[in-house]
Amino acid sequence: MESQKTELESSEEKSVTVDQNENAKNRLQSTEALAKALSSTLTTVIKDFDSKAQQTFASQDHLSQSLDRLTRELDKLLDDAPFLFIMQHAAKISAVRKRVSSLNSVLKSVQRRLDNIDRMLFVGVRIQHQQQQQHDKTATGHSGLP
Repeated sequence: MESQKTELESSEEKSVTVDQNENAKNRLQSTEALAKALSSTLTTVIKDFDSKAQQTFASQDHLSQSLDRLTRELDKLLDDAPFLFIMQHAAKISAVRKRVSSLNSVLKSVQRRLDNIDRMLFVGVRIQHQQQQQHDKTATGHSGLP
């Protein structure tokens, strides 16, 4: 009877070991499947990023070539333009810049004045509120109310 128990226990231990081995194999297969899926996804994403980087590089190259062409055309235009014409427009641009600077100065002055008025109003309201509280305290103190 005891030998039957031992055989049964041994059989159960072998069954548990087999189940553990099966579980380990299943986990390994699941892990491998997950790794392959992640690898496939990352490969696709990286290829997409590489493609976008190549497109960006080509776009930057085209932009650089266009800017070089525009610079050459502008240099040629300036060489062909009469000097007086350029000076007149430069004077107009300078006058506009001075007017904008002057306007900016006026706006800063107005902003400082508004800030001062705001500060004075805030301080005045706070002082008025404190005076009102003192007045209320003295009025209740003289009236005999607690």
